[in-house]
Amino acid sequence: MKTFLSILIAACAMNLCAADTNALASGSAPLRISTVDAASHYDQEMIVTGRVAQVTIRPTVTFLNLDKPFPNSPFTVVIFHGYSSFYGDANALKGKSIEIKGKIKSYQDKPEIALDNANQLTVFDSKGVDITSAILQSTNHVPVMPQSTNAVPALPAVQTNAFPEIM
Repeated sequence: MKTFLSILIAACAMNLCAADTNALASGSAPLRISTVDAASHYDQEMIVTGRVAQVTIRPTVTFLNLDKPFPNSPFTVVIFHGYSSFYGDANALKGKSIEIKGKIKSYQDKPEIALDNANQLTVFDSKGVDITSAILQSTNHVPVMPQSTNAVPALPAVQTNAFPEIM
């Protein structure tokens, strides 16, 4: 009887420890996965890493195809114009390594994440250093004031690839 009770107590203790571990795992930060692994994580919050292989800008949406150009890209970042707080030049991201955080959705049997907020995006240089703020600042087209106080301020160049592109 003592042996049975000891086994029962040990089994209950292991189940409680497993439950605590699962609770911690579910409340932890999203997992970091590659673009190839994204198709195994639909409807889950993840951080997907890859290199921007192609930038496609349409009147209402921009697509960042990671690792390979369309139609062979294993993962796509979707930026709906007017619904995103990302206002940079998407072409500046071409060739850059990025991380995109969000819920992975399936569109035409391919994984994607829609960028709703600039905080979902992290951009890295070739050494793995986070350069997100530098990229966003370099694509913020603020007029530069000329040196002469009598001159008319220069207007920013027209950027056909800046966000929001069309309102």
